[in-house]
Amino acid sequence: MNPGMPDEQVFPLGDGITLIGRDLENQISILDKSLSRQHARLTSAGGKVLLTDLQSKNGTFVGGVRITSRELHPGDTFICGAVTFRLLSVAEPSVSPTMTHDSRALSQVTLQDLLGAHMDSGRSSALKLGTTSSAERDRDKLQILLKVSQFLSSPGTIDNLMERSLELVFQVLEVDRAVILLVDPSSGTLRPRVARTADGSRELAHIYSRHITSYVQRHGIAALFADARLDPRLDTAESVVQQSIYAAMCAPLKGREQLLGVLYLDNLRRPERFSQEDLEFLSSFANQVGIALENSMLYKRIEQEAVRRNNYQRFFPPSALARLEQSSSVIELGAKEAEVTTLFSDICGFTHLSSRMRPGEVVDMLNAYFPTMADIVFEQEGTLEKYIGDALMATWGAPFSHPDDADRALRAAVRMQQALLRLNEQRGARHQEALQIHIGLNSGPVAAGNIGSQRFLQYATIGDTTNVASRVCSAAGPGEVLITQSTKERLADPSWKLELLPPTPVKGKDAPLTLYRVHWNG
Repeated sequence: MNPGMPDEQVFPLGDGITLIGRDLENQISILDKSLSRQHARLTSAGGKVLLTDLQSKNGTFVGGVRITSRELHPGDTFICGAVTFRLLSVAEPSVSPTMTHDSRALSQVTLQDLLGAHMDSGRSSALKLGTTSSAERDRDKLQILLKVSQFLSSPGTIDNLMERSLELVFQVLEVDRAVILLVDPSSGTLRPRVARTADGSRELAHIYSRHITSYVQRHGIAALFADARLDPRLDTAESVVQQSIYAAMCAPLKGREQLLGVLYLDNLRRPERFSQEDLEFLSSFANQVGIALENSMLYKRIEQEAVRRNNYQRFFPPSALARLEQSSSVIELGAKEAEVTTLFSDICGFTHLSSRMRPGEVVDMLNAYFPTMADIVFEQEGTLEKYIGDALMATWGAPFSHPDDADRALRAAVRMQQALLRLNEQRGARHQEALQIHIGLNSGPVAAGNIGSQRFLQYATIGDTTNVASRVCSAAGPGEVLITQSTKERLADPSWKLELLPPTPVKGKDAPLTLYRVHWNG
């Protein structure tokens, strides 16, 4: 499955029928929404493999053509829904005329083969095994656990994984209620995440004993409460009495180094319903779930790290990336106050200019303009906050500050104007219209931090300082760089050539602003 991809999986294909789909009873069970419950069938016999679509909703395809049935050869690729498979090899024809249940490959044994209609044959075990001898039961329990490992290895969300785990619990064990609780990282307490009852209810409240789950969390080992009402470890816990819990089992869900949560099961009808055999099986089952949960959590963290890294590379200068990678607090949602200098740059007459160009030409123009300006921001160790149409916004002072942030921002503004002169020379050589930009800078306090979600983070600075910088940019004429009084006061370099302008009214401000024009060209 998914050949050549990081989540590639290999499934053994023995003689006989192999079913593909979302149903857990399929030999190849994959919880992908594009698959039907029973999507396709592979029939292997006499060294040949026949692929048959089982009237699936999204179809089965070979060579880009939807098929109903097609013989496959080694190396052939086929697609079920949105999941890609490749047949690696075909087993040689079997020399044995028959194959018994005991000798079948595990890939050909389903949970239904291993489980039976559970009848009380004198055993107290709640395991729904169709065998009675100890040797057969041990063999079948091992095969069930191997099957569980296969089911839980399919990619999916953490919630989806927990739902699958409880579905398996009810297939394998005779229980009335089951709950998975995970440790809250902030408080260290157990929080119910998914629940299921024999009658199909998924209500999380009041369907487990907190005394039992807390006991297992404290001790870190699986525990059997054969008669919960009389067990001295529970000291007549109210939750046990009020909920009429007769028998219960609970096992820790462990990662490689820490407790992730617990898996709780109970019976409301009779005491002594669970046995030591059941507890040992549940403990092994919970180990599989714990490993799968940790892998899913790790995958989620890797995905978040990839989103974070992508955002860092888009918005922050290379010099800041190493510090950001080491600072976990930077990726958290929320903001903190910072003193910054904000730069707004805008192309003059962009609306009129773009109306005379084809859409593709506008895109080409911006793709030549923005990278040039972004490189200048990064050279001066600023944060490229956003593009707004043809406008660019950059900030100095957040997330990391320098003593000369105002000078860096103004130096970037001047170099943007100088770079545009060179860019216009190239445009002129192609008989394209010259561009002009106007730039405004302002300094002051802002709220700076990540806004959005963990899947899409936008680093932003919010506050009046940012709004005024935008207004100053609007007040600047073509080719001008204007700065406010607050930015002038923060400049450390005395060599800047500044011209005081008459008080300038701007939108959103009752009083006119004191602005300075920067003489940058000679």
